[in-house]
This record gives sequence, C-alpha cells and structure tokens, in this order.
Amino acid sequence: MNMKILVTGAAGFIGSHLCERLLTDGAEVVGLDNFDEFYSPAIKRSNIAECLEHKSFTLIEGDIRDVECVAGVLSRSDINTIVHLAARAGVRPSIEQPLLYQDVNINGTMVLLEAAKEYGIRKFIFASSSSVYGNNKKVPFAETDNVDFPISPYAATKKAGELICHTYHHLYDMDIMCLRFFTVYGPRQRPDLAIHKFARLIEADKPIPVFGDGSMRRDFTYIDDIIQGVMGAIEHCEGYEIYNLGESRPVRLDELIGEIEKALGKKAIINRQPVQPGDVIQTYADVAKAKAKLGYNPQTDIAEGLRIFVEWFRGKR
Repeated sequence: MNMKILVTGAAGFIGSHLCERLLTDGAEVVGLDNFDEFYSPAIKRSNIAECLEHKSFTLIEGDIRDVECVAGVLSRSDINTIVHLAARAGVRPSIEQPLLYQDVNINGTMVLLEAAKEYGIRKFIFASSSSVYGNNKKVPFAETDNVDFPISPYAATKKAGELICHTYHHLYDMDIMCLRFFTVYGPRQRPDLAIHKFARLIEADKPIPVFGDGSMRRDFTYIDDIIQGVMGAIEHCEGYEIYNLGESRPVRLDELIGEIEKALGKKAIINRQPVQPGDVIQTYADVAKAKAKLGYNPQTDIAEGLRIFVEWFRGKR
C-alpha cells in the first residue's frame, strides 16, 4: 500500500486497530490524538504502544479543533488520505454536555475538512454512527432512509458531520466516504461501552445496570469486520458516499448478557433501570451497499467475538 494516511483518534479503540492494519499493509501512518480524559489516557497509550515501535508510524499529540496543529501536521507531510475517527463519543454524556459535543464533533470536523481543502488532500473518510437513524421504524436500516430525526446531541453531530462532508465534496470535488458504524466491540473496546462494562462488573460479582426490559436490540459488530470495511472505503474512496458497516444480525440485550455469561462462565446480577433518554430501541444495518461496493464481508458472530474479547479482557489484567 503506497499511501500516507492521517488517522485522527489514532489511540482509541477503532483507531489503534486501524493503524496496526495500515502499517501491516505497508502504509505510512500519522496518528493524531489528544488523549482526552473521557476515559483513561493510559488505556489509549497502551492501545497505541505497538504502533509506536513501527518505523512507518508517527504520533502527534494534538486536538482536531486546533487549527494551527492540524495545519502543521498536513503542511509538513505528504499525506494523501485522512481517516477521521476522532470524536466525543457516547449518547448519554452528549445529553449532559451538548455544547462540548458540538465543538469537538462539528467544529473539529470542519477544521479537518478546511485543512484538507487547503493542502490539496483529496480523500477523506468520516466516521459516522448508526445513531443517526434514531428510532427508525423500518428495518434493516438502509443508507437511503431518512435520518432527519436524531434523538441525542451525539447523533445530531454525526448527521451534521455527514452534511458538512457533502458540502466540501460539492464545493471542492473532494472524495469523501461517511461510514456509519454499528456498535463496535472487541479487544480494546472503550471501558464505558456495554460489553466491556458488563464483563468487568460480572467478573467482580457486582450488579450490571440493565436499562429497560432487555428487549432493546443492537447490531454488534466485531472490530476486525469494521476494520475490513474501513480498508475497503480507503481503497474505493471516490465521489461522496455513505455506507453502513454493521454485522446485520441484531442481538437482544438479554441475549447479549446470556452470551457474556457463557463467555465468562459466570452469572450476571441484574439491576433493572428505566430506559434512558437518547437510547434507540434497535439498530440493524442493511450492508448490501457496502458488500457490493467495498467488498465488505462481516464474518464474526457474537459468540465468537465475545470469546475473543473475554480472552483479551482476562489477559490484560
């Protein structure tokens, strides 16, 4: 792979896996991360440690909202593709801090797009989210569905990011792909996300908070499948396109807990809670477009993915 790629959010869960894959495939990679304290920066430094040993990897510690920092990164290197993963994540925290989410997710994306325009970078991959679908009644969710009704500030910022990306494609003929990720899990998953949080609490014999009656469904997507989709997007980035990247096999919350119990060999203590504002009822990806255009082919079912996750979870302590 004869490419030099900027990956924002490089030390995060998805970012670190992507950097490793790019380096394995022979790309030069510049990683940008501000090591935000949304969760422990030490975890992020551990995520990226292996990449730091690679001669084709450079880490820049900086913020996507910092115009001078971003300009400095792009002006001093011959980067030809940006994969923009950095974001303030999480549905529930976005309800508590909407202005921060707007600043990071919308302003930060605009800073990157403006710099890409300024320095002639043609290819831009934007990490969007299944949350843009809101409580879409039609399943599975297709890229052509109306996404004008987000139900959290986080979802709204991701929809806004897609619109801003389209604007830059239209005005400056940039090739941009927006990838709607569906509940990604696997080794290095953020500690605040359900699978990681549940595993940690079950292992410690503590109750797990379950919001609602357990019927909520999520299209859990294993990290290797997501990375395969991102690699396809980098390879085929042309025009302006939106793609779902999911497993297309939704799992009920109560079934997920049962699978985590099996993987851990321990029973969960359930602490029932009311449904939280901003939580969608279900996510379910139609991935026909990604399969046809990107060669996307998700392979990992939930039982196998959780087995690998638990192996990593227990091995890291």
